[in-house]
Amino acid sequence: MDVLKSLGHPEEIYNLLKFKMGGCRAVMPKLDYESMSQSLRTCYVYLNQTSRSFAAVIQALDGELRHAVCIFYLVLRALDTVEDDMSIPLDTKVPMLHDFHTYLYQDAWSFSESREKDRQVLEDFPTVRCLFLSFSKCVEIKSSMESFNKKFMVVLCSSMNSYSELFCHILVDTNPQISLEFRNLAQEYREVISDICRRMGVGMAEFLEKKVGSMKEWDKYCHYAAGLVGVGLSRLFSASRLEDPEVGRDADLADSMGLFLQKTNIIRDYLEDTKEGRAFWPREAWSQFAGRLEEFAQPEKLESALSCLNLLVTDALRHVPDVIAYLARLRNQSVFNFCAIPQVMAIATLSSCYNNPLVFQGVVKIRKGQAVTLMMEATDMPAVQNIISQYSQEMAHKVSPADPSRAETLRVLALIREKSRPSGPPVRNRRLSPVYLSAAMLLAAVSWQYLGATAAQGAADVHGQ
Repeated sequence: MDVLKSLGHPEEIYNLLKFKMGGCRAVMPKLDYESMSQSLRTCYVYLNQTSRSFAAVIQALDGELRHAVCIFYLVLRALDTVEDDMSIPLDTKVPMLHDFHTYLYQDAWSFSESREKDRQVLEDFPTVRCLFLSFSKCVEIKSSMESFNKKFMVVLCSSMNSYSELFCHILVDTNPQISLEFRNLAQEYREVISDICRRMGVGMAEFLEKKVGSMKEWDKYCHYAAGLVGVGLSRLFSASRLEDPEVGRDADLADSMGLFLQKTNIIRDYLEDTKEGRAFWPREAWSQFAGRLEEFAQPEKLESALSCLNLLVTDALRHVPDVIAYLARLRNQSVFNFCAIPQVMAIATLSSCYNNPLVFQGVVKIRKGQAVTLMMEATDMPAVQNIISQYSQEMAHKVSPADPSRAETLRVLALIREKSRPSGPPVRNRRLSPVYLSAAMLLAAVSWQYLGATAAQGAADVHGQ
């Protein structure tokens, strides 16, 4: 139970209850499901099923940017599904990855042979493609004869929890005379999505038949897998006019945003990946401590495993100064929330993973109460800097005197704390006094079941009428 996991953290219990009782609307505005068509609800189901990290913040993006980011997400999810599917032969997969960006312009292309859990985005790719082609079009319906009684339906399929307003598709059930006027902004969005899809496909194909060897190759792999996502999103932010052109032009900072998230996931998912025959920890790192990457799961190899783990965490942390610089440039609140929340979740996850033997026994996750607290607090730059500084200090306290990476780890953490020092007045540490713990526990015990039932009913709205 989520509340029980946060018993030692009363502020998390408070925020969990606040979140349940409507506090989530501050960062995730509720969409009007009842006014949506069934097709739109289906799009939300797709996003619910396929999105892991970012779904919760997409729908909060402003204006037409939601359309672009939702489509961007679904297209890249389809591409990633092809890469991950081990049942697709290489002689089929490699050409698919190279050509995937061209499928956006093919009316009927789909792929029904995938065995991956997210295969529906490939099986129903024509729908995604239609949305890609029309998501930001300005549609004007003109009729010279009122007697024709033309019927039409505009389906604005958005993403869910974090990437919203997915598709804009026109369904006409007669032979209408319709004039479609495309906005210039729509073309800019399409160019970004197609370009990033093309570059990612090429990069994914490159690493299909080779392991990640050097630390430079680790950076390169993470660039293809996530750095390009950061680059693409930044270009979409600028194309939407919600952010300055500089945000879209600075590819290096955008790349670091993606690399930090991707490296965190790779570090955290060590055991899951090795069990499935995947290896993303770079050989240059793990070969210093073991003959095979899989050996780290053996209890007698724990000391070596932790040394390698801490080396990789330290490498991931070197991107945090760039993350701080990137976030400081953002001006739109919805874009800031969208970018900042995953980053603070990542540094919290890294702090939980650092020097933690549980990484080699399962998947280390932050508490739900911790995640909710971060989501509700990371809404301005001083608060984000305060969060980053706190987790940096937490990791510094965990550094072992015997760790081979100790000096570099402490150096990077000191740099992060320097960069995360707010320029304005200090941010008040939002922590509840322990005196409120018993009251919070009592309130949780009385209300949690009721609130949980209420939340479940609200979530069911997407499948409703």
